Amino acid sequence: MLTILQAIILGLLQGLTELFPISSLGHSVIIPSVLGWNIKQDDPYFITFLVATHLATATVLLLFFWKDWWNVAKGLARSFMAREIKPNDTYAKLGWLLVVATVPAGIMGLLLQDQLRQLFATAQIAAAFLIINGIVLFSAERLRRRKATKHEENESDVNIAKLSWTAAIGIGLAQAGALIPGISRSGSSMAGGLLAGLDNADAARFSFLLATPIIGAAAVLKLPELFQPAARPVLQATVIGALCAAVAAYVSVRFLVKYFETRNLNIYASYCVLAGIVFSTILLIR
Repeated sequence: MLTILQAIILGLLQGLTELFPISSLGHSVIIPSVLGWNIKQDDPYFITFLVATHLATATVLLLFFWKDWWNVAKGLARSFMAREIKPNDTYAKLGWLLVVATVPAGIMGLLLQDQLRQLFATAQIAAAFLIINGIVLFSAERLRRRKATKHEENESDVNIAKLSWTAAIGIGLAQAGALIPGISRSGSSMAGGLLAGLDNADAARFSFLLATPIIGAAAVLKLPELFQPAARPVLQATVIGALCAAVAAYVSVRFLVKYFETRNLNIYASYCVLAGIVFSTILLIR
């Protein structure tokens, strides 16, 4: 069973690594093994714990971007009423882009999530994919189509709404790669955004907005597990872990929104490669 200290560490870890492009699932698989914790990823109590921490993270994202989601909801309603997306309706277009980009990961998650996690959810394999995640981030920065104009403050939503439907599907497919432990959801979706022509700030913003429905939906689907008998022995640890995840997620999103206004993914790519090598070495010599 999870101790309170383990719950705090894992909660903070999930809240941080879910939004930083360094793979929360990968770290949740690797860190317990590196620290020698007797935790099995498929045990009911641990799945319950992860559901709670992900729900906390999704709730923080929803509250942090509540104005955006309110505008998106109104935009979607307008498009329904008009039966079209008007060219100047930024939030109607943004709302449908989010829907389109959510579909690939949603379908693949429902169909392949269990198989992929059973196949790849070992600490050594997750560490290897963490290195691959870093290489992907480096590659996205080098290959992205650089815009001639600079990022305009307060125009992120306008810039994102200019994405094509094909680009949104591509970003959604990239996000689905995070079903493999070690591949970052936020990193993959940001990489997809960069390759679609967004700058770092806009790609990060779209990634954070895109995280809310996909993380929230996954948590809601498994929400009944929070009320199963298996959850009772770890109820206190689960609540504490979820609160820690919420705090860490809030700090993370505030930091990253500002960070990507002037910086890029290279530092996180470097971390993933180095951390993957270090973790792999530790796991090999244990």
